[in-house]
This record gives sequence, C-alpha cells and structure tokens, in this order.
Amino acid sequence: MTAGVYETTKKDGTPSYRASFTHKGKHISLGSFPTKEGAHRAYLTAELLLRSPEGALLSLSDYAAAGKPLSYEKWVILLNLRDNGIYFKTPIYLYRRYFVYHYNEEIHLKFDADDLFYYSNHKIMKRGGHLFVADYGMQVTLTSRYGIKAYAVEGRDYCFINGDSTDFRYGNLEIYNRYTGVTSLHKNGKTVYLAKIHVNGDYIIGRYSTEEEAAIAYNKAADLLNRLGIAKNYSRNYVEGITEQEAADIYKKIRISPKLKLAVK
Repeated sequence: MTAGVYETTKKDGTPSYRASFTHKGKHISLGSFPTKEGAHRAYLTAELLLRSPEGALLSLSDYAAAGKPLSYEKWVILLNLRDNGIYFKTPIYLYRRYFVYHYNEEIHLKFDADDLFYYSNHKIMKRGGHLFVADYGMQVTLTSRYGIKAYAVEGRDYCFINGDSTDFRYGNLEIYNRYTGVTSLHKNGKTVYLAKIHVNGDYIIGRYSTEEEAAIAYNKAADLLNRLGIAKNYSRNYVEGITEQEAADIYKKIRISPKLKLAVK
C-alpha cells in the first residue's frame, strides 16, 4: 500500500485515488487524483511542506515551479497551517491585521480580520463575472456584505479607494449610493440626491437634500405605482439612522413627481 493513498471507485466504475495526510492529530484530505502516482506525490508534498526544513523555503508563489502537485487551494491551506498554525478549510492565508483569500492563482482577495470567521466557513465562487458565497441557500455577492446592492456599478455607486478591486477591507470601500433608486449628484460644492424608479423607462421621482429623503421618496413612489396597478415587486428601502416615526413623518410630507401617474397610461 502506498503511504497516504487510498483507492476508490467512481460511479462509472473507473478507479480513483484519494490522498490524505495527518498533521498533529488533524486528518487532512488532499483531494482525488486519476493515478496512484499523482496521489502519492500530493502526500509527499504535504509531508515536505509540514515536516521538512526544506518545505519552509517554499512560498505561495512557488506553486507552479513545484509542478502543481496538489490543488492550489490545498497548497494555500497547507502553507497557512505551516506558517500560522491554523487549519482552515478554505484557501486563506493570514497576515497580521488582515487575510488573503486565494480564489485561484490569479485572484487574491484581501479582507479585514473581522471577516475571518465568515470566509473560513464560506467558499467563494464565481458566476457571470460576480464573486459570491452560498449563504442559507442564496447567492450572496461579496459587495452586498457592505450594503452595496447587487446591481450597483463600481465608480458610480461605490469605489475601491486604492483602486484595487480585490481589496475588500472596510477602509478601502467607499459607498456613494446606499439605497435603491437613489443617486448622488455633486455640483458647485453641493450634493443633492436624485430618486428614480423604473416603469417602462426611468421616471424621475424628485431631487432631495438628504439621502434618506430620497430613499423614502422612492418607497412612496413604489407604493403609488403598485396602487395604480403596476404589478412589479419593487424592493423597498430600509432607511438606517432614523426611527420608524421619523421615517413615517418624512413619508407623509415628502413630495414626489405627479408625472409618475403617466407611467400607468
């Protein structure tokens, strides 16, 4: 029997070889391989990285030069275990005040230490150009954890302050527009908030002096359109920082464009 290698059979009857490794009482699966030799090589790599002085000379950037003996994800996991003494089931490498999630060899995502528990238990995936995690059966985009809407546009609704779109540390994200249908406009040193809603085209609800007023105006417009027979499930804004009574008072007083009624004709 080859050390660390176990033969299994796929559903179609073809053989497959699983490699695993035990380090300080922790059993670590290294993955499945089409050949016994490949599985054994993965086992020897784990032994090199975790038990051999020569393994300490290898770094994250040495993966390709080492011949890619196991998945890149496992390479990151083992190096973090070696250097930081902590095993994560996701490809995280710890630094002093932040960590990097190595999605693949090219995409390395930075996060604050506050997010470590979340991303050590949630695998990042990609679909349609968007990075997301599966959370309670739903696809949750990475930006949505910061209050950024799924349809938000970088540069218009938010930005990465240092220009690095892989740096998700909280201090590097600036949100311009937090609410559905609300866009901030800057002119002559002043900021106003434009509220728009889509009904067979964009309709301007109005311009408002605060972001909260614009968000509530959007809710009021959505309610009006639904009452007038527009069968669309508009997402309502939850406005932070004010009480329910304050929100209700703004809702009652806020003016919205009378042209909205034309949308139903």
